[in-house]
Formats: sequence, C-alpha cells, structure tokens
Amino acid sequence: MAEPAKLTIRRDFPRPSAAQVEALRHAPTGWLVDALGRRGALPHWIRPLSEKARFIGTALTVRTRPVDNLAPYAALKFAKPGDVLVVAVDGSDTASVLGDILLGMAKNAGIVAAVTDGTVRDIEGIDKVGIPTFARALSPNSPFKDGPGEVGAPITLGGVLIHPGDIIAGDVDGVVVVPRAEASQVAKELEAIADKEAKMEAAVASGAKYPAWLDDILKSPAVRYAD
Repeated sequence: MAEPAKLTIRRDFPRPSAAQVEALRHAPTGWLVDALGRRGALPHWIRPLSEKARFIGTALTVRTRPVDNLAPYAALKFAKPGDVLVVAVDGSDTASVLGDILLGMAKNAGIVAAVTDGTVRDIEGIDKVGIPTFARALSPNSPFKDGPGEVGAPITLGGVLIHPGDIIAGDVDGVVVVPRAEASQVAKELEAIADKEAKMEAAVASGAKYPAWLDDILKSPAVRYAD
C-alpha cells in the first residue's frame, strides 16, 4: 500500500492580470469591502504584526497541519512575483508556521506579503525583511517539517473562502479577499465609491454634524418617536 503523500501541490493556476491587480492597488480595504457588497474581509484577529501593513497581490494558498511548515516552504518553489503567501492552519496557535528565514526567502522569490490564521515568530527579523505579515498572534514555538500539506488548493481563513489566484489586499484595517472573477467589476465599483467618499469628506470639512440623507429617514414612518 502506497504511503500517504506528504505534500499535494498544484504547480500552476490562473492568476489575475497585472492590470487587474493594479486597478485595485491604491484602494483602502474598506473601499474594497464596499465594492464587494460589504463583504470579503478576514476576521479582525488576523491582523498586521509587522511594521509594514499595506500590500496587494495574488493568493498563493497553503494548507498545513498546525505544527508544521513543510508546505509553506514548498510553496516558495512555485511562487511568482506578486504572490501573497496565504497559510491556513485552522486558526491554531500551537506553533508558529512563519518566521524571518522563511519570509526572507519568500521575499527573494517575489512574494509581497504573508497572511495566516496561525502564529508567526521572529518579528524583529520579519521587520528587517520588510514584508507585510498578518497573523493571529506571535509565538516562539517552532514547527516541524514533516507534512502533510497542500499548495495551490482552496482554503478557508476565519470562515472566508480563498481560491488560489484571488486578489488579496491588506492595510492597517485588515485583509480583504477579492475573488479573481470579480476583480474587474470591483474596479468599476471603486470609481463610484471614490466619488462618494470624496463628497462625505468634503461634508465633514465643511462642518456637517450628520449626513444629509439622515433627515429623510428620520421623517419617514419607519421611525417612531417615544416623546
């Protein structure tokens, strides 16, 4: 009987075009969520732990057992410039799955950021590497390198489904997943969102104490006054 595979690797998968990624590059994560119908953000506990936070790139997905990082290392072999290393460990905080050595090599391979629902270590070294890193927490506990794991398969982080090739963006507010198939539509939506945000900021600057649309709601039958 054959031994179970230590690793299952999809070596290539469809990625968004450079133009699709570039069209979303300067949008805050909040705008991306709005363009996605008020969804798409990873949970708040996957947060920036490195000095640098802003990034955008293509999801290079990894699934591994919580105390092992063989699969994240294997993913480096198949990374392409502009990828984001996204590692799922089912939210475990038993051991770190990413550290400064792995992320230093990741940066050398063209990876622009790392996101995991697990823990990382060597944060001072990660800051020196200069790669945005989002995780559940820090832990000096070290992992094994035995597998099993997968590279290039759909994963879930904090209840959010991520396919390889989706666009991943992050900033100090968190991380948002833009499905590859929706990237062009999101870019179109961002134009209207940018205009709306500019008008709201102008209202604040002009001294507005509440939004103008609130009056219509407060005058409607949907509001009942108790006094």
